[in-house]
Amino acid sequence: MTAQSPSGLWRFLEEDDPTALTLIVDTPNGPHMRRIPPALPLPAHIDHGAAAEEAAQTAAAIWGMPDFVFQQAEHATKGSGRREQGDRLLLAGRRGAVVQVKARTIRPKPDALEVNWIQKVAAKAMSQAKGSVRQLRLAPADMVNGRGRVLRVDGNDYEWISVFLLDHPGVPEGTVATWQPIGMPSIALTRRDWDFLFDQLRSTTAVLDYLFRAAAEPPVALGEEPVRYYEFAAADATAPPKEIDAELVGGPGGTLFSTPQLPQAPAGDDGTRAHLMIRVMLEDIALSPLGSLTEGNRHTVLSDLDRLPVGARAEWGHLLLNMLSDVPDAPDEHVKWRFRRKLDEDGSRQLIVGAATRFGRDVQGSFSAYVQLRHHEVTSRTGRAEESSTLGVLITPRYDGVRPWDTSTVRVHGDLHLSEEELRVYSEGWNGPSDDAAVAAAE
Repeated sequence: MTAQSPSGLWRFLEEDDPTALTLIVDTPNGPHMRRIPPALPLPAHIDHGAAAEEAAQTAAAIWGMPDFVFQQAEHATKGSGRREQGDRLLLAGRRGAVVQVKARTIRPKPDALEVNWIQKVAAKAMSQAKGSVRQLRLAPADMVNGRGRVLRVDGNDYEWISVFLLDHPGVPEGTVATWQPIGMPSIALTRRDWDFLFDQLRSTTAVLDYLFRAAAEPPVALGEEPVRYYEFAAADATAPPKEIDAELVGGPGGTLFSTPQLPQAPAGDDGTRAHLMIRVMLEDIALSPLGSLTEGNRHTVLSDLDRLPVGARAEWGHLLLNMLSDVPDAPDEHVKWRFRRKLDEDGSRQLIVGAATRFGRDVQGSFSAYVQLRHHEVTSRTGRAEESSTLGVLITPRYDGVRPWDTSTVRVHGDLHLSEEELRVYSEGWNGPSDDAAVAAAE
């Protein structure tokens, strides 16, 4: 079967295998072919409905991060009964999604009846999601992420979206799920759509951003979310770069980089594994001992790093690998440093990744000073210290053969109230002629 958009932008090709679907998108660089695989198979050891929920969480945990996927938690109610709070949640940064998974567990009926059933469960899912958010705003609750760690979630801290996720063996063609407005963004997807988004982007933050963007547009037929994705991606590819003041990161040495918000090629499709560098760094942070910090602190750091645009990750990965191979080339007792900096377009969030010759307390202290200084410089120029943050991630080679490198982090927020003496020492150490040129990146 072949379907084509009125604009000719995309074509669906369904092969003899009913689970195989190919999307061909016309781009300025020629046709781009993307095979949309079926959704992940359901676990065989549990009931269909629960299996669909488990499979949806698995996709988000494998291609996103298990640290951003949360299970519903139980809490006591009046009397001896107990009830469950919410459903599956995605939480990254200040955005959250309540994911209501509904599965067709019996043999589908004629199309007209199936459409009626889908509309009914869509309305129910959105009502349940609204109730879950309302409850979280009234009373914070403990949620358990994909690593079994507990995060206290206050619903007032997040901007929410409701996601109705349908597991169905054969959605009638052209079915658009509808529901009454629920007072927050909402969107309906098939489980195949969901898996496609996570496989395409490999970033929970990027998927959440996409869901909010798509929810602001008219709904599309269930199963056609990849089409809408590529229409967005085509628009992004031709959009002019957003303006950013490169001098915010240190003067005329700043360079502006721009990458589409939604890449047309799947994440890591450059034939290398460089994009995995960011995932490895995320895993390092996720698995590190907390010390005096909390799971909330860890979640914030992971969210900040996951904001790195998908389209930039391969290039950053290549750079980080180059840094790691370069920094050992230093005289004895010396430390060689390499840095890359990214500033969000509104100037409130800064990401610094660096590499140094070795790890040690002196290196760690120097890197902390560098992060604080760069944060102070940017916030002094923007005048927005209280709403600004800077995350610094440092990788240092290991020479014991246990693993290639160590990862350490420094995060600062707001006005640091650095003394004149601290600023003088930090500036003398880091604003000399050997300092690398600053780099700004616009998303």
